[in-house]
Amino acid sequence: MKLKGKAWKFGQDVDTDAIIPARYLNTSDPKELARHCMEDADPTFIRKVAPGDIIVAGKNFGCGSSREHAPIAIKHANVAAVIAASFARIFYRNAFNMGLPILESQEAAKNVEAGDVLEIDLDSGRIANHTQKETYQADPIPPFMQMLLNAGGLIPYVRRKMNQGGRDA
Repeated sequence: MKLKGKAWKFGQDVDTDAIIPARYLNTSDPKELARHCMEDADPTFIRKVAPGDIIVAGKNFGCGSSREHAPIAIKHANVAAVIAASFARIFYRNAFNMGLPILESQEAAKNVEAGDVLEIDLDSGRIANHTQKETYQADPIPPFMQMLLNAGGLIPYVRRKMNQGGRDA
């Protein structure tokens, strides 16, 4: 699967409160969460982000509380993927469970600038920066995790598998 969009650059240690502030956790409505995505990190983000755009950040993206609201907010803000130097482990798992593609690439996190046009090949982990005419490598997403992404997340994957009598979805 290939994704293409404009880069939105954030720094190191972006915690889940910056992704979706705790004051909005009184709802689980994905559209409402999306309206406040990255609000405390960049108040203009949700007004400017376009469907298919890509968040790029430094180390430890998604640190802090283990809330699933953070990847839900990002996904429903129509962000195609997140690239970071590293992810907090609980955010990493929650992202795949919610159907949000994420890739670790220190090189991309360091070199991508805000506004660069990126194209990601999820099968190979290749990240093409069309603006700077560079390529970076991330670890390819393992086949099972790709199945989760293709299904839209863990719950849709399990539902599909159950409907198919336990065969792979």
